[in-house]
Amino acid sequence: MQTIAGFDRIGEENAFAVLARAGALAAQGRDIINLGIGQPDFPTPENIVEAAVRALRDGQHGYTPATGLPALREAVAADLHRRFAAEVSPDSVLIVPGGKVTMFAAILMFGEPGAEILYPDPGFPIYRSMIEFTGARPVPIPIREANAFAFSAEETLALITPRTRLVILNSPANPTGGVTPKAEIDRLVAGLEAHPEVAILSDEIYDQMLYDGAAHVSLLAYPEIRDRLILLNGWSKTYAMTGWRMGWSVWPGPLYDRARKLAVNAWSCVNAPAQFAALEALTGPQDAVAAMLAEFDARRKLVVALLNDLPGVSCITPKGAFYAFPNVSATGRKAKPLAAALLEEAGVAVIGGPDFGLLGEGYIRLSYANSQENIRRAVGRMRDFLEG
Repeated sequence: MQTIAGFDRIGEENAFAVLARAGALAAQGRDIINLGIGQPDFPTPENIVEAAVRALRDGQHGYTPATGLPALREAVAADLHRRFAAEVSPDSVLIVPGGKVTMFAAILMFGEPGAEILYPDPGFPIYRSMIEFTGARPVPIPIREANAFAFSAEETLALITPRTRLVILNSPANPTGGVTPKAEIDRLVAGLEAHPEVAILSDEIYDQMLYDGAAHVSLLAYPEIRDRLILLNGWSKTYAMTGWRMGWSVWPGPLYDRARKLAVNAWSCVNAPAQFAALEALTGPQDAVAAMLAEFDARRKLVVALLNDLPGVSCITPKGAFYAFPNVSATGRKAKPLAAALLEEAGVAVIGGPDFGLLGEGYIRLSYANSQENIRRAVGRMRDFLEG
C-alpha cells in the first residue's frame, strides 16, 4: 500500500511519548514524578461535571449542529465581550473537539507546496508537524530567552515574503511561559497592515493564566486584522478539562463556512453532554478558576526558585501558562539526553527543549501543573542527578 507523502512528514507531540514511558516505568514499580505533561492536576470543578451528568439524564444523547450548540456559541461570545469588550457574533464561533482541531483546520486551509507558514520556535510541536504535512514550508519565528520569551514584531515581520499565507502566534506561550507585551503586539499588527493577504492564527488557550497582575492582550482587540484573524481557545487548561476535548475558535466571515465544512466531514459535531458542561463552565461560578490560578502562581514561584539553585541551571520567571523553561546549557549536557536520563535514572519526567523546535536546544520544559510537594521532590532528584 502507498500512502501520500504527507504522512511521511507528519511529526509527534513528544509529551505524550514521555507520558507513556513514565506510565510504563510506574507500572514496573518505579516512583515517577511527572512534570512533563501540560495537564492541570486538579479535577474538573464539580458544577461542570454535574452539568454533563444532567445533560445525559435529560436525554441529550444526539447530534448537535456541526458548529456547536447555539447557547454555547452565544456564551463564548458573551464571555469574550465580558473579558475583553470584544464584539464577537455567535455566528463566527465554532465549537470543536479540542484546541488542536483549530490548528489543523487553519493550516489545512493555507498550507500547500510553495506556501510558507510562520510559527513560533520553540513552540507547540503540532504547528510545525501540520505545516509539514501540508507540504508548505515551515518558517520559524525565533522565541528568545533574551526577549523574555516574547515574540519580536520586528523579527516576525522580516520573515514575511510573497509566499507567506499564515502567521501563527501564541501568547501566553507553550513551552516557555512567555507573554508578549501589548506594545510589541501593537507593532506587529501595524506591520501586518502592509500584508493584507496574510492570515493570522492566534493561539490564546492560556489567556486566563497570567501572573503578577498582567492582563491578556487578545488579537480580537485589533479591528484592522479581524477580517483575517482566526482565534484558538478552549476549556482544557482554564477549567481542568483536558480529557473532555472541548475547544472553540472564532473565524472571520470568509473562512467560517470552510471550517464548518471541515467539521461536517471530519467529526460531525462535538458530543452533546460535553457541550453542556462547557456551557456551565462559562456561565457558572468562576471561583475554581481563581483558586487554581492562585495555586499555579505559588508553584511558579517555587519551581523558579528551586531551579535557579541547581548547578548549571538558570530559569527566568515565566509570566503565563504553567510551564518553566530553564536553561540547562551550563550543565554541559544536551537537552534531550538530559531529559531522558532524568526520567530513566532519577524518575522525573520533563520534556527536552528540542521537542519544541530548533531553538529549544539548551532548555527543558517543566510543567508546574503538579503539587508543590511533588515539585520539591522532583527538583531534589534533579539536584542529586546533576551533582552525582
